Amino acid sequence: MKTGGAAILRRALVRNRVRLGIGTVLVCLHQVAETLVPIAIGVIVDRAVATGDTSALVVWLCALALLFVVLTTAWRFGARFLVLVMQNEGHRLRMEVAHRILDPRGVRTDLRAGELLSVSSTDADRSAFIADIVPRAASALTAAVGSAVALLLIDVPLGLAVLVGTPVILGLLRRAAPLITRRATDQQAAVARASGMATDLVSGLRPLRGIGAEDAASQRYRSASRDALDATLHTARSSAVFTGVSMTVSALLAVGIAGFAGWFALEGRITIGELITVVGLSQFFIEPLGVLAGLPGSLALTRASADRVALVLDAEPLLSAGSGLIPAGSELSLSGVSYRSLTALDLRVGSGELLGVVAYRPQDAEALAALLSGQVPPERYEGEVTVGGVRLSDADRGHARRTVLVEPHNGDLFSGTVVSNVTAGRPDAPEAEVQAALRASAAVDVIDAHPDGLDHEVTDRGASLSGGQRQRVALARALMRRSPVLVLHDPTTAVDAVTEHMIAGGIADSRHRDSAGSGQTTILLTSSPALLSVTERVVVLDEGTVVAEGTHAQLAADDAHYRRAVLR
Repeated sequence: MKTGGAAILRRALVRNRVRLGIGTVLVCLHQVAETLVPIAIGVIVDRAVATGDTSALVVWLCALALLFVVLTTAWRFGARFLVLVMQNEGHRLRMEVAHRILDPRGVRTDLRAGELLSVSSTDADRSAFIADIVPRAASALTAAVGSAVALLLIDVPLGLAVLVGTPVILGLLRRAAPLITRRATDQQAAVARASGMATDLVSGLRPLRGIGAEDAASQRYRSASRDALDATLHTARSSAVFTGVSMTVSALLAVGIAGFAGWFALEGRITIGELITVVGLSQFFIEPLGVLAGLPGSLALTRASADRVALVLDAEPLLSAGSGLIPAGSELSLSGVSYRSLTALDLRVGSGELLGVVAYRPQDAEALAALLSGQVPPERYEGEVTVGGVRLSDADRGHARRTVLVEPHNGDLFSGTVVSNVTAGRPDAPEAEVQAALRASAAVDVIDAHPDGLDHEVTDRGASLSGGQRQRVALARALMRRSPVLVLHDPTTAVDAVTEHMIAGGIADSRHRDSAGSGQTTILLTSSPALLSVTERVVVLDEGTVVAEGTHAQLAADDAHYRRAVLR
């Protein structure tokens, strides 16, 4: 169901209505007490100071002290309620966006990873500011109305000046809100693009250095950052002009009221105490009027962030919900599949088979891995992909992800420890299984190389580990899942030949030779002779289709092209 930015803001107000209502009432009470302060001082001057009545002075000073107690208490507890609402709503929005991004069906959006991060953090928090804008508007209106009523009781023209001038000023300033909204939206989009590019550069820094493309990448980021800076400055200038004009107009209205009050006092129309009250109210009135004048700008920024949050929450799922069917086995079949570089590909993998796939063109292996991951919408490819007799597009999404696990060539690690990465998805796994996965992936060396062992700290994306260590930890994590179908795409490109042979034997033992691995299917997308030597069958892809099939030994002996591609 579509929500839109306005609906997100309305929902935030509705689902926090109790705390928001209490907080709003308390801050409005605070403004009423603020309004009564200059009135009380005027009364003290007229009824105690001017008359010399000491008892009246004591009584009114006590009343003034009580007024300040109410004022500070109302603000303290009102602000506490409102801050709690903003923090809770920000948390809820962050969780909703994260849940939508992590939906097994995927999310159909053009936003990149860095932009999604910006939406799930900055924009979600800024959308929650609606819980601050509404109480500020209510309290400022309360102060404006209270001041106008007090001025009407003192002198009708003074009160009418406030009652008429305030709506006129706010109406004129509100016309600038759409412009600020557009500029704020453009600025946030530019900043998100720069953040997304920065995320991509950090994650791909090593490959960029390898091909000597650091300068080109830096230039692209510099250009994106400059665009973000220009958009930010443009928005800041617009907001500054808006704020300056609104504050100036508000101050002029307050000064005008104070000036007329002084004139009326000279003519004897109001008393000295009433003059003090009017001057005090005119000075106090500047703040709530300034708040009201600045609300369109604040609301525009909040609405812009809510619109960006809605881009994610309203995005259609990348995949359909499926029919809820559950695969009954681990056999895999591709019939007449055409996707990217694949052309009418037919492939059968039996239950419990250890299959090697050699792709002479890297794009064929990448396309096959992407297709088997289940993250490709069925409308983007032709043919049929089935697992356990069930079409992958029809299978229950959660069960499909548990049935087929595709470990990409560049698997990411998470910040935490080695053991938390290995047991991700199975936090309660027995110690014996963890050790078995570490041995099978030759990751025991990673543990032995660090004093903390399994508790060795892993920073974001595994930056604290070498390339080979990251690859082995990611492989151990994949083996720990014990998925019925496991697809490994070049899992040993960053390790030496000796370690590669150990890993090949470990994969075969853990998934096909141990009794616990009975019925598990494994597909190795690789050109590594060590890995291919442990497979039961090898399928060769070229030009997007199967061009050869046999055992590794047979193909190495009979196919010259295969020998050139595989044997090193």
